[in-house]
Amino acid sequence: MSGYAGTLRLFRLALRRDRITLPAWILGMAAFLAATTAMFEDSYTQHPELLVPDTQVVVENPGMRVLGLVTGPTVGGYTLHRDALTLAVLAALMSVFAVVRHTRQAEELGRAETLGAGVVGRYAPLGAAVCVALAANVVLAGALGLGMIVAGQPATGSMAAGASIALVGVAFTGVAGVTSQLASTTRGATGLAGAVLGISFLLAALGNMLGTVDSAALRVTSAWPAWLSPIGWGQQMRPFADNQWWPAGLALVTVGVSCWAAVVLVGRRDVGRGIWPERRGPARARPSLLTPAGLVWRLQRAALLGWAVGLVGFGLVFGALSEQIGGLEGAATEWYATFGGEADLLGAYWASMMQLAGMAVAVYVVTLLLRLHHDEAQGTLEPVLGTAVSRIRWLAAYAVNAVVGATLLILLFAVAMAIVGGLVLGDSASLLGELVGAALVQLPAVGALGAAALALVMLVPRWSVGLSWTLVVSAVLVGPMFGPSLGLPTWLLDLSPFTHVPNAPAASISPQPVLGLLTACALLAGAAAMAMQRRNLALPA
Repeated sequence: MSGYAGTLRLFRLALRRDRITLPAWILGMAAFLAATTAMFEDSYTQHPELLVPDTQVVVENPGMRVLGLVTGPTVGGYTLHRDALTLAVLAALMSVFAVVRHTRQAEELGRAETLGAGVVGRYAPLGAAVCVALAANVVLAGALGLGMIVAGQPATGSMAAGASIALVGVAFTGVAGVTSQLASTTRGATGLAGAVLGISFLLAALGNMLGTVDSAALRVTSAWPAWLSPIGWGQQMRPFADNQWWPAGLALVTVGVSCWAAVVLVGRRDVGRGIWPERRGPARARPSLLTPAGLVWRLQRAALLGWAVGLVGFGLVFGALSEQIGGLEGAATEWYATFGGEADLLGAYWASMMQLAGMAVAVYVVTLLLRLHHDEAQGTLEPVLGTAVSRIRWLAAYAVNAVVGATLLILLFAVAMAIVGGLVLGDSASLLGELVGAALVQLPAVGALGAAALALVMLVPRWSVGLSWTLVVSAVLVGPMFGPSLGLPTWLLDLSPFTHVPNAPAASISPQPVLGLLTACALLAGAAAMAMQRRNLALPA
């Protein structure tokens, strides 16, 4: 029997399992890019003379080049500077999750062993997982390009833009194939791929920061570190300017070499085991692990550390930009005015950055709370509840960790931004107080989304993952960051919890919307607790 026997059937099975997850990823990213492209298209259509100076501000500032490159004064290029990094990271995560889910997780849950009893070759699961991820990235490239075309951008540049983002997902398809063979657990495989993604971002950022600017201040030539990163390869395609397609070949070479290495590793390990053996823990557990909250903290502390490093890094970058923001004119000032008016442009900038950080923290909180569904669906919850741990105590352990984690992350972002912003502006003490207050006021909106996700997990566990992420994406798109620019009606804007967050420090903090959000949190959390008490567990079949 061939080592790849049954690959096509496993491919079809994987597509059936991911029929909701992958379309949600792809459509969500395409909608986000189309919405922001339309927003900038509308802004610069009204003020076309401002595109060149706004582009020069981005090109000349090393801190802003961390987010990506702009090649020439085009709306599409300016949009990619704002969105490409976020979308590239999401494309990489989509690919990593897909490959790990159908390889390492399938082995961890015993599914691979069951399938292996049939006419299935040794390499078929890996082959099917890689094919699913690659197919998803091909569709993603087309969807992103189509989204920019619909928003009014040239077809050639739009398709190059979609490919520049999807190639990152292609490269990390191979990375995930290798990490799934190295690690013995799903968490380990995902964590290793996440570490590679972090290094890729740092290399691309370093290459852009050290790059050289042309005489017109409209183009940056990246330094060599950018060429060591898949994220950097996508940026070097330079959509809407050079439209170079050959960097995509680097991603194809990477996935080919990585898949070859993964195949070699598959043949050198046992099913259910990784190349790297699991590390033995201490003979006795710490006292904190005897409580549900301590156990949840132990399980999510690595993810929290990764988020903390990322938010501190972005806080330092955005704080360093405070000096340049005060001198901005044109479309950028109009956008920031929605967060506090043109009279206090710096305050509006800080308010917008705090809201951006709040949205990022909401993603962390929802990710953590969705592990409630994972525990239940994978059967690890049942033995926990077989002890003296009650259902409410189990819910409370996750809720407490979500609150503590969200508070730590938003405060770290605020402190990092205040320290660097204070240094460039010469007033660290007062800025720290303002930004800490602006950070804390984001927590009720984050809590409302988290409580909604908690309620979905308890009320409709089967559909909770897809509905929760739909809720998060919708809250971002109809919120104050994008909703007003898209011309959405007021009633739709009010559905986002972030719409009701006071725009501190540009505006004073009003207690009424904060209390309203806290009330919504309490009601949703109460509904989740009541639902969990009254229903049966959704145990694995």
